[in-house]
Amino acid sequence: MGALSKKLRSAQGGGILFWCPGCDGAHRVQVGEGPGPRWGYNSNPEAPTFSPSVLVTGHQLVMENGRWTGEWVRDAAGKPVLSICHSFVVDGRIQFLGDCTHALAGQTVDLPDFDGD
Repeated sequence: MGALSKKLRSAQGGGILFWCPGCDGAHRVQVGEGPGPRWGYNSNPEAPTFSPSVLVTGHQLVMENGRWTGEWVRDAAGKPVLSICHSFVVDGRIQFLGDCTHALAGQTVDLPDFDGD
């Protein structure tokens, strides 16, 4: 993983990572030519735009001291609770859509720097 800017990291196979403050973790999009879904990218690592929207789904994690315990948050029936992060990244800002399950749903924020930069 290499730094493209304070905001973006490169990954193998045309991947680009950005830090999501709603999920407190990195999200990956694939750009350029290659197999699988691909996103458009404005080639501006300081104020990136990716299209179409970025949808990341999974299960809510149980965290302790900033680390995953290996367990998922579970509902009353014992099933893992779904986690959704759906956003548009436009001109270096993240527009979180209303279907996000985190606290930034419906808000627009600046794309943060990766930690340690």
